[in-house]
Amino acid sequence: MIPASQVARFQNALPFWLSLLMVPLAYLSATRGGVWVFVLPLFSWGMFSILDEITGLYEEDADLATRDDELFWYRLITLIWFPVQFGTLFWLISYVPDAAHLTWPEKFMVFFGMGIVSGTTGIVYAHELMHQRNRLERWLGDLLMASVLYGHFRTEHLLVHHRYVGTPRDAVTARYNEGFHRFFFRVLPGCAVSAFHAEKAMLARKGLPWHHRSNPFWRYWSLQALFLALALFVGGWGGLLLFCWQALVAVWQLEVVNYVEHYGLTRKHLGEGRYEHVLPRHSWNASHRASNWLLINLQRHSDHHYKPQRRFPLLQTYSEEEAPQLPYGYPVMAFLAMIPPLWRRRMNPRVRAWRRQFYPDVQDWRPYKFATNPMPR
Repeated sequence: MIPASQVARFQNALPFWLSLLMVPLAYLSATRGGVWVFVLPLFSWGMFSILDEITGLYEEDADLATRDDELFWYRLITLIWFPVQFGTLFWLISYVPDAAHLTWPEKFMVFFGMGIVSGTTGIVYAHELMHQRNRLERWLGDLLMASVLYGHFRTEHLLVHHRYVGTPRDAVTARYNEGFHRFFFRVLPGCAVSAFHAEKAMLARKGLPWHHRSNPFWRYWSLQALFLALALFVGGWGGLLLFCWQALVAVWQLEVVNYVEHYGLTRKHLGEGRYEHVLPRHSWNASHRASNWLLINLQRHSDHHYKPQRRFPLLQTYSEEEAPQLPYGYPVMAFLAMIPPLWRRRMNPRVRAWRRQFYPDVQDWRPYKFATNPMPR
């Protein structure tokens, strides 16, 4: 256990600030062109995967008694990220569409890299921010999600995913043997619809219609429209096209992470629409050191679902006896997910071992595999 006094030190928070290196790399990719347009994918996915192999696992846990004020250097990077990302994104939108030294394939590759910044870092930081009760943090999370045209993610994540993970009602619990590409086109409409219905149901319980001004979808839609209008104003139609492309790349990264986090893991149905409580065993855990720097401990996902309000420096890791373990960090697992036969070869035996370990009494897994168990109450 790492004591709070040690957790609070700036040098211990510093590795989580490596994401700032993406900003000069985005500048270089746009101004240099050529092979430089590949620098952001190589940095975020390639370098951190190599660093995972070099640095190995990090399985120490911070003292849970550490106070919020002792986490200043960890919280600060998430608080400053929106203006950093906003400035980078709209500088690219102003510069790239008319850059004569870039071909259009290179321009799309530059914004593929920007989508990695918005997805690998922006959405992950938004996820941390939206879980907090502080209004400023929630607003920053909404702004980051609006910049990738996926504002409804906050509602879907907080009101649907965390409540119904591992049950048929949660769209982003990837089913056993379901390839990522099929999963992706299932969840894109599914998440938006389930999020809207969740807010509509909350308003109905208060006796209010869905179109009441307190529905956060008005905020999501307004912010997204503002970003679209600003992209058009700054970069013209070319800038708007590239803005939408980076948003798609970012959302693709979000959903491939969702796919990895819960693939094949289900909560036991107890009968009559009742399911067991969420436990660490219902998320894949990964303690790979370097990719957890990049993703601010998102890979300690078992603890995140067990204690959703816990800030990222305090997330705990688990042993194989308590939670299933991924063989690699998210960057490598995301690559495997793009090739379903490789993914199934690596992950299906792990899912079957998880079933034997935690649920030896379940004889028929077909209702879990095809999501035909009763909807949770």
